[in-house]
Amino acid sequence: MNNGTFLEAGKFLSVGLVNTFTGLLVIYAAKWFLHAGDVVANVMGYSIGLLVSYTLNSKWTFSYNGPQLYAMGKFGLVTLIAYAINLLTVMISIHFFELNTYLAQALGIPPYTIISFFLSKYLVFRTRPSP
Repeated sequence: MNNGTFLEAGKFLSVGLVNTFTGLLVIYAAKWFLHAGDVVANVMGYSIGLLVSYTLNSKWTFSYNGPQLYAMGKFGLVTLIAYAINLLTVMISIHFFELNTYLAQALGIPPYTIISFFLSKYLVFRTRPSP
């Protein structure tokens, strides 16, 4: 990886922290102030978190200025792919390696993050060079 990619990776991780904090804040606020159930609060939190993640990654991490709606669709697909890899890692860790479920959940984070970063960089927010 070159220095630009390392900088983007650092920004991506920072956005992930902001996304996580924002999503959790929305979940807690929805439960406390709106008396929302867990599922509704979770959907609200993850939806807002994903919007924050998309916005910050497109503008700050990758300086993307291409078609937004198309990129949003690809971002949603990348999120689903990364989540599927996360879940697969967790399930394999639990069922094949008989790891503690808390440890298995933690082991699912790196594949999610790595897949999400590289697919975001090279698929979602890739800017084609000008002719």
